[in-house]
Amino acid sequence: MIELKTPEEIKKMRAGNLIVAEILSRIQEEAKPGVTTADLERLAEKLLAKKRAVSAFKNYQGYPSTLCTSVNEGVIHGIPSKRVLKEGDILSVDFGVFYRGYYGDAAISIPIGSVSDEAQRLLDTAEEALYQAIDKARVGNRLSDISAAIQSYVEQRGFSVVRDFVGHGIGRKLHEEPQIPNFGPPGMGVRLKAGMVLAIEPMINAGKSEVTILSDGWSAVTKDRSLSAHFEHSVAITENGPFILSKP
Repeated sequence: MIELKTPEEIKKMRAGNLIVAEILSRIQEEAKPGVTTADLERLAEKLLAKKRAVSAFKNYQGYPSTLCTSVNEGVIHGIPSKRVLKEGDILSVDFGVFYRGYYGDAAISIPIGSVSDEAQRLLDTAEEALYQAIDKARVGNRLSDISAAIQSYVEQRGFSVVRDFVGHGIGRKLHEEPQIPNFGPPGMGVRLKAGMVLAIEPMINAGKSEVTILSDGWSAVTKDRSLSAHFEHSVAITENGPFILSKP
């Protein structure tokens, strides 16, 4: 069942999502050549403690960290480690909080120093695909209009959409109904209503769409080891259009 949020609940979710946005912004500032993903994990935990918020991910279904840090061929759920970021890498960071009874969730992909033209085009495409999708998050549209917007834009640009992971509803739980695939035809699924809050998150690959899970049981990487990028916002559907909760 899809839970509709009241304006007061959306206001509470906005507060948590602004914490997500602020910490992701700091992570982006610090993600430079020579820094490890574990360094970024420690920074996130330090900032989180100051906000008196709780990590949405740490210990969720056994996940061991506050951040998901996926480098280059990493798609999602990469565990922070001693891996040193290098010039030309791309780093996808997924981060969420639990704050005042509600969850916030967002993701960004970051160029480390100067990146290749292909890597930059991948990053630009993934981010724009997110905004193309958000524009479809309007009262009266169908859920798959969001999915179709992502797939259409990404494939027109010559990239592929990951099919093994999806966006989701969010609220008192991190993952609520509905699931939001990043592919599919328009005009299908539930009718969008005011009060829905959706975590929309295109994950796209420079090569083929298939992914594989590494031996740690979490880290998903592209099967062909091509580059991958991931962007996400938590979005409330309102009578006045989409309200991006995780954007300052």
